[in-house]
Amino acid sequence: MDYGKLVEAVAIQKRSVLSDKLVDLILASKNDDKMPSQLANTMLNHWQKDVLNTQTGLTVLLEAAVLLEPEKTLAALTELQLTNIAEQLKEALVKT
Repeated sequence: MDYGKLVEAVAIQKRSVLSDKLVDLILASKNDDKMPSQLANTMLNHWQKDVLNTQTGLTVLLEAAVLLEPEKTLAALTELQLTNIAEQLKEALVKT
């Protein structure tokens, strides 16, 4: 799945809100054992640099959120009226 391509479709004005939602979702997840250490380190690095709401930061967050909480991630995208992205993600998840 090309998470970067999905993030490109997110309007600039929604990126900060999406970033916050995905961080909350990731932090509240009980499935932290599913997160590869490399992805966790990349996410923490972006967080330290305060760039989670950029293209690359959101790409990392989206990948982590889908790994940990796919259904909640889809719900968050739908809630933010990013239904096109949610649908593409849902299709990709069904294929795997």
